[in-house]
Amino acid sequence: MMVSNEIVKQQLAFLGKELTSKILEVSSVVEFEKDIEILKEGQYVKVIPIVIKGLLKVFTRQEDKELLLYYIKPSESCIMSFSASISNDKSTVYAKTAESSILLIIPADKIEMLTKLYPEFNTLFHQQFKVRYNDLLDTINQLVFTNLDQRLYHFLKETSIIRKENPVHISHREIANELGTAREVITRVMKKLEKEYKVVQNSDSIKIL
Repeated sequence: MMVSNEIVKQQLAFLGKELTSKILEVSSVVEFEKDIEILKEGQYVKVIPIVIKGLLKVFTRQEDKELLLYYIKPSESCIMSFSASISNDKSTVYAKTAESSILLIIPADKIEMLTKLYPEFNTLFHQQFKVRYNDLLDTINQLVFTNLDQRLYHFLKETSIIRKENPVHISHREIANELGTAREVITRVMKKLEKEYKVVQNSDSIKIL
């Protein structure tokens, strides 16, 4: 799928025409299929993605378990990638596409130049820091203060909103991976939610009531 520069400029209009043109000059626009790993845990960050179309998921991983931290939506970027690239640290998270996505890929070695020549470039990441901080607080609150059935129902509603679909096409194993638990646990809790008339399970999707 070819993406015109005009679509990119529309998504980044809040940065201003001059900066957006400069970003396009030093970057590339790339299309990725679903479930493609964009950022690997433990690697040095070489590029900074900005989502033009689609959706990214950012995870943390501990041994054989994963936990979804947040989604990156159109006009957003990954603050963890930005931070790691600036400090030349290895990434502590990994990210992959949640659906077919179009990303603006900025080489990490261009970030310092962009921030120095265009102070407004920092606006993007200042905004992202606030959004991600709130996302992480919400994740912590869900983990510490919320029962799994409430967490699962909240997750399904949020996923439905973000993906703009209901029913949501998602498997029990995928849910388990994103919530950091076992598939068998999710299957058991899903049956409870179904008995409470909060969801309806289909063969390949879940409808939120």
